[in-house]
Amino acid sequence: MKRFNTYILLLLIIIFLLSTIYYNKKNNGIINYQNEFIQKEEKRFESLQQLTFSGENAEAYFSFDGKDLIFQGHDGDSLCDQIYIKNIKTGNTRLVSTGQGTTTCGYFLYPKCEKAIYASTHHKDINCPAKPDYSMGYVWKLYPDFDIFLTDLKTGYLNQLTNSPGYDAEATIAFDGSRILYTSIVSGDLDIWSMNPDGTNKVQLTNQLGYDGGAFFNKDATKIVWRVYHPKTKKEILEYKNLLAKNSIRPMALQIWIMDADGSNKKQITNNGSANFGPYFFPGGDKIIFSSNLHDPKGRDFDLYSINTDGTGLERITFFDGFDGFPMFSPDGEHLVFASNRNQKKRGDTNLFLAKWNYK
Repeated sequence: MKRFNTYILLLLIIIFLLSTIYYNKKNNGIINYQNEFIQKEEKRFESLQQLTFSGENAEAYFSFDGKDLIFQGHDGDSLCDQIYIKNIKTGNTRLVSTGQGTTTCGYFLYPKCEKAIYASTHHKDINCPAKPDYSMGYVWKLYPDFDIFLTDLKTGYLNQLTNSPGYDAEATIAFDGSRILYTSIVSGDLDIWSMNPDGTNKVQLTNQLGYDGGAFFNKDATKIVWRVYHPKTKKEILEYKNLLAKNSIRPMALQIWIMDADGSNKKQITNNGSANFGPYFFPGGDKIIFSSNLHDPKGRDFDLYSINTDGTGLERITFFDGFDGFPMFSPDGEHLVFASNRNQKKRGDTNLFLAKWNYK
């Protein structure tokens, strides 16, 4: 009897191991662990895996095959963001920026992903730039030394793609690798531009006074989604221009817009008076996921929402009491990566999480 029970136990272990191997293979090597950090209302998450465990980590974007993430991070108030690549399956992480200055918005050059783009200040000053002046309230600093670079991930060779005075950053790439989107102040205002992957053929796509940034293509590169603040009143316009002269903006009333890839057919999607940012198309292109504080009267708590591209069907996705933002779907549409304050080791930590998405 004892021997029989041993055989049964061994058989159960073998079945468990085989099912685990099959599940991981089925999910392209992405291992998912259901855990207690999913809030009970978060029905869109089948499982949740924490990918980083300390520091401020954000803006994680998938490689074309969904196996790697490129993201920015730092751990310590005296340090500046640098760009890293993490293998989701192994957890191996490597620095891909220079380690100098500050950086933002890393993105793989699709579809081969042998190169990546990011914005950096290292070519003007190897030191960290001054932190934002919060005596003006909560502001985003637009470091004028930011330019966009293309790096070869094997050799480390850097090619500078922008070289205009002032802010050039927030770059992303079409899935077919045809065009780069980015935000630039070269026109005197913060507008969305596009360019070839080698930095040629720069085209301005927006021209209304205000901040236009954080732009992404849909999967077939026919549409663009981005975040917008267009001041309306004389007071708003004056404050916006005064802050812009100090290389800053106040991101308090950003709305989500979409347009065609050539800049035509601009359409406002959200109109809620709150701060909405980090928009990204669903794989099918008919919906947008984004981060917003629209549920919080104090404006401090950000959660993920989805909305149809016609402005209907708003759905709250996350319910964590803290920050959830910068969402991106994996190329196969099976997973969502985002940044969150959940499970902090210390105050101020923002970590990366990978969710298995439930479409039902």
